Amino acid sequence: MRAARVALKKKEVTLFGKKRYTTLPQKKRKANMTAWSYSSINTFKQCPKKYYHLKVAKDVKDTGSQAMLYGNQVHKAAENFIKEGTPIPKKFEYMNPIVNSLNAIEGDKHCELRFGVAYDGNEHTPTTFFAKDVWWRGIADLIIVDGEKAFLIDYKTGKNAKYADTAQLDLLAAATFTHFPEVNHIKSALAYVVSNEFIKKDHTRELQSLYYATFDEPLEALAAAEEHNVWNAISSPLCGWCPVTSCEHHRKR
Repeated sequence: MRAARVALKKKEVTLFGKKRYTTLPQKKRKANMTAWSYSSINTFKQCPKKYYHLKVAKDVKDTGSQAMLYGNQVHKAAENFIKEGTPIPKKFEYMNPIVNSLNAIEGDKHCELRFGVAYDGNEHTPTTFFAKDVWWRGIADLIIVDGEKAFLIDYKTGKNAKYADTAQLDLLAAATFTHFPEVNHIKSALAYVVSNEFIKKDHTRELQSLYYATFDEPLEALAAAEEHNVWNAISSPLCGWCPVTSCEHHRKR
């Protein structure tokens, strides 16, 4: 069965010095679809069948890789240091330069802040992470609010920042503007704690709607998949790590 396709009307805009496209009108984006996140929409893009079993049927669980478990430990260490002043464990001491520099920034610090955003087809409004009306949810590793400006940090434990994906920062910045109406400018960054690198990005309130539109195309495809119950499998080198063992493309590593 072929995947359902949705025709989209496009508008060209310039964002961060590059030509980008956003769908019009905004109200055509699904407001009543299953709540999504950066990780879940990336799972759908990687393989709709995998998304179906993990998020819709929920008959398969992803127990997580060793890298994921390690990343969770790093995030917890950073949170405890910023929030409570707990020293970074020796095995993670390589991240001291980054967390020390972040801790020195003035402002109200929010660690592992859970965002929920509701969307009625026209307007994005703040809600709680597990609210019945939640449309998008995400977790900000660190947000520092200082009046009209804020700093937004997402920790990364990868060793190579060459292929960094800053789309997650767009969504988190949009949510920050939604939940903190006093904030008009955000300096955001992916903080690679192993290599001590910052991949930086600036966000302004005027472009908030475009940040929310970052994943318009895959969201439209997801809405079509939900409507027609079509979840095609996609073969890729990642199939060996996929927990959906019933898939025709699954193979042992």
